Amino acid sequence: MKIVRIPYVNCYPVYGAIDRGVVALEAELLDGVPTDLNRRMAAGELDISVVSAVEYARDADRYLLLPDLAISCDGPVRSVMLFSRYPASELTSRRVLVSRSSMTSVALLELLFRHVWKVAPAFAQARAEPADLDALATLPHEAVLVIGDAALALNARGAYAHRYDLGAEWKQWTGLPFVFAVWAAQRSADPDAVHRCHDALIASRAWGLQHLDLLAEDAFQATGVAARACRAYLRGLDYALTPEHLAGLTEFFHRVAVLQFLQVA
Repeated sequence: MKIVRIPYVNCYPVYGAIDRGVVALEAELLDGVPTDLNRRMAAGELDISVVSAVEYARDADRYLLLPDLAISCDGPVRSVMLFSRYPASELTSRRVLVSRSSMTSVALLELLFRHVWKVAPAFAQARAEPADLDALATLPHEAVLVIGDAALALNARGAYAHRYDLGAEWKQWTGLPFVFAVWAAQRSADPDAVHRCHDALIASRAWGLQHLDLLAEDAFQATGVAARACRAYLRGLDYALTPEHLAGLTEFFHRVAVLQFLQVA
């Protein structure tokens, strides 16, 4: 079995116990950025992976959704951020850079621009991993969408006058949690092996949620962001996939479908 994770801080609570050997995983564990994982899962190269919510919806017939496991939030997420030199409601026709790393975050941002802030910016793609932040600052733009560890690092710099947490904006708009990513298996994968891996991931998450202070120190070492801020970030995330989370996910899929219909029309 090949299982892949995103090497971002937000995955630490799910994989921390596996990394330390506290929980055994009967699989090869690999790393990859979200868009790469989505591509490799779609190609059938991986057995189990965390995938973006949009990727799961795009090809749900080939994936088995693993129960009770997601990267989600019920309010601020802190690692999916729009940084802007102007209020979001003043970004019509202004250049907004979006990360290539997350289709779900880009889709959520498009929804917020259309329905909450009611503006139509000019989108452009740019790399926005932690190593890209200095180069990103030199690109012409008025706002930028940044996710993951890079968002934590850029937020700590305080370089933009306006900062919008997309998890908080979604919660305020809909009253529902937001699911950024889920864990999925290929339907063609061995069911018993998938079941054992799922059990290991759930057990590792339980350990991780009980050791957030330790994981926050790991996050500080990896990102340079203060351990206090990393701790607050990890405590604000929600790794569940309850009926309420599924309601938020369904609402997001519905609104994305409507948005795509309107764009085509």
